[in-house]
Amino acid sequence: MAKPMLHLLSFLVFICIFLSFFYCTLSLINPYDVSNLLAVETDDISMVQSKRGSWKECDFSVGKWVLDQSYPLYDSNCPYLSTAVACQKNGRPDSEYEKWKWKPHGCSIPRFDALRFLGKMRRKRILLVGDSIMRNQWESLVCLVQGVIPTDRKTVTYNGPLMAFHAMDFETSIEFFWAPLLVELKKGPENKRVLHLDLIEENARYWKGADILVFDSAHWWTHSGDTSSWDYYMVGNNIIRNMNPMVAYQKGLSTWARWVDLNLDPGRTRVIFRSMSPRHNRQNGWKCYNQKLPIQFFSHIHVPEPLVVLQGVLKRMRFPVFLQDITTMTAFRRDGHPSVYKRALSVEERQNQKPGTGLSSDCSHWCLPGVPDIWNEMLNALL
Repeated sequence: MAKPMLHLLSFLVFICIFLSFFYCTLSLINPYDVSNLLAVETDDISMVQSKRGSWKECDFSVGKWVLDQSYPLYDSNCPYLSTAVACQKNGRPDSEYEKWKWKPHGCSIPRFDALRFLGKMRRKRILLVGDSIMRNQWESLVCLVQGVIPTDRKTVTYNGPLMAFHAMDFETSIEFFWAPLLVELKKGPENKRVLHLDLIEENARYWKGADILVFDSAHWWTHSGDTSSWDYYMVGNNIIRNMNPMVAYQKGLSTWARWVDLNLDPGRTRVIFRSMSPRHNRQNGWKCYNQKLPIQFFSHIHVPEPLVVLQGVLKRMRFPVFLQDITTMTAFRRDGHPSVYKRALSVEERQNQKPGTGLSSDCSHWCLPGVPDIWNEMLNALL
């Protein structure tokens, strides 16, 4: 009988000690804060979960190309394709380059759904600004959506350097504005071409009112000698005949960045800057000819200087610009260029497709359907 009583007494002593400790702990906490403390913990859990599910937490730039037989998402009969990128129509004999999908490590990019995209973009103006590679991407995006729109409910309009595809029932426009240098290139005295590194308003007035702005600018800045698009630079009233191209690029981008900071409202407009699309044009443009597979790996990753300059400018901006980094992933795709299939070839040309035959090979732009479709799937996920 004594033993059970001893156990009971020990248990009661333990309970008393525990309650005393619990009471002392509670006495250190403001009783009005207990419910708030629990609420904060719940919110923290939700925040972590939402961050893990957020596209911002997924680095789209790191991954690999995987073959997917369900691609492409449209065919080369899309009526909005330029002749120079409709490689199948121009006689390219292989088509596997259309069937590669980018798979980021740790997440996936949703397959492009045209109706869902147009639903999200209802009553919105999407404007892609840049060079011919951005025109390449614009054609891709238009071809991705146009198939679900009746013929009489879509149209393209032109306004100087601006072209716009209109999905009438959605009151949505997908537009392209030609501004390969972003800043202004003008005719000067003696018909010289002058690149004004501090002027942008003549181009930027077209950009106002857009809901989504996507920019690119790099290729024209790297041209030199006979391929350069200007004869000299100007900053204010100062003429500059010689300047490191990347210093000029940094000055031009800084002018663009100031305009965005001063003129756009982040609550009204989303701004995305797409990084440089790599070229595979060694051996006078024949490096990409007859390539049928992506490059499997690089011994080291080379970060192009324009991308380093761009990253530096974006970091100094007040406006939250998202960098869509497609440079490394696209560097693998030497198989995706038009090469000699930028136009239809004659029988004789088909028999002599090799360097030195007078044929030129385009290793800068991209066949469509093809690589830019994946850029637009990424863009859709980001939006």
